[in-house]
Amino acid sequence: MNFHREPITFVGQVNLKVQNLQRSLAFYKEVIGFKILEQTEHSANLTADGETVLLSIEQPNNIVPKQERTTGLYHYALLLPKRSDLANIVQHFLEIGLRFGSSDHLVSEALYLSDPDGNGIEIYIDRDPSEWDWQNGEVEMAVDPLNFPDLLSSGKKQSWKGLPAGTVMGHIHLHVSELKKTEEFYVKGLGFKVVNRYGNQALFISDGKYHHHIGLNTWNGVGAPTPTPNSVGLESFTLMLANEEKRNNMIEQLKSIGASVTQENGSYVTSDPSGIRIILKV
Repeated sequence: MNFHREPITFVGQVNLKVQNLQRSLAFYKEVIGFKILEQTEHSANLTADGETVLLSIEQPNNIVPKQERTTGLYHYALLLPKRSDLANIVQHFLEIGLRFGSSDHLVSEALYLSDPDGNGIEIYIDRDPSEWDWQNGEVEMAVDPLNFPDLLSSGKKQSWKGLPAGTVMGHIHLHVSELKKTEEFYVKGLGFKVVNRYGNQALFISDGKYHHHIGLNTWNGVGAPTPTPNSVGLESFTLMLANEEKRNNMIEQLKSIGASVTQENGSYVTSDPSGIRIILKV
């Protein structure tokens, strides 16, 4: 978990728009295992530890279903503390008859599913960083089959009690409209480093030599449009910064490449070249 605390810059919170708040809350509590921290008529903040908001969901007025082939969320990823936690959530999914995907990425072991609105979710654990293979500044990742017998042998036969308190927002993976300006924005503007290139279709970037805090891909097509503001999907995500000085430097870097930074309700907000909103939080 050292990649998700100071002085590293990491994704702290993801904010989603959904069509039906009650339906989403039932899913996020019963299937994923979040707790509700705060709730209003149209929104809720969700937590694993009872204190830190990892996910907010909101049902705006005149919401429309998720628009396909647009920019925005590919998936957000919840990082569990231990391998036995991943085994336990697999057991839970099997018991409730949930269908899900899976992969061994060499650096991590991951499960994939979607919420009732089609927002993508990854739930994963990291392998020890000493096992990650770096070549010429890039970390090796793959899409291998997950070894379920081995994984499940690490779990404990116990009833599912929800997400462990040590769960963090591990990373976010985004559909973007192109990669050249996008790379400049995230590298020169936000200060991340490219740690893996997947051909000319995807980039993985991080701070502090993590395998990735943000994934960026053009799999919805180069030139994919921005969804309408009232569409289901990503509203924004929050980047956690170590201190005010780091944020001020970041704002200057963003302005130097022509990106806009505005203040909204005391927060600094910027948007990437695909119109994805990012809150800069100390």
